[in-house]
Amino acid sequence: QVNLVESGGGLVQAGGSLRLSCAASGSSFSWPGMAWFRQAPGKEREFVAAIRWDGGRTYYVDSVKGRFTISKDNAKNTVYLQADSLKPEDTAVYYCAVGPIYGSTYSSQYLYWGQGTQVTVSS
Repeated sequence: QVNLVESGGGLVQAGGSLRLSCAASGSSFSWPGMAWFRQAPGKEREFVAAIRWDGGRTYYVDSVKGRFTISKDNAKNTVYLQADSLKPEDTAVYYCAVGPIYGSTYSSQYLYWGQGTQVTVSS
């Protein structure tokens, strides 16, 4: 059993920054893939970033490359998403997820999900 709890969301002006956290319990850190997704109102859930279990590889959707950074602290069982230079189009509920495949952009391939944290970027 894996339990994921996201935090760190909030309201920020365009150009600002937020650091999202995903605290994991259970055997989540033994899974090959951990990722962040986001879902805006009326849109499908979208892949944002992924990190391999050892932190040695990362992968990003083009729209956040150079602005977002995914990282993990195995000692704290926590995955982070540092979001800089935020834009109004980044507004969404952000979810972390774990699964058996590193780097997959398909939400169906992730087995455990957190409850999400809201990020709102004002213009």
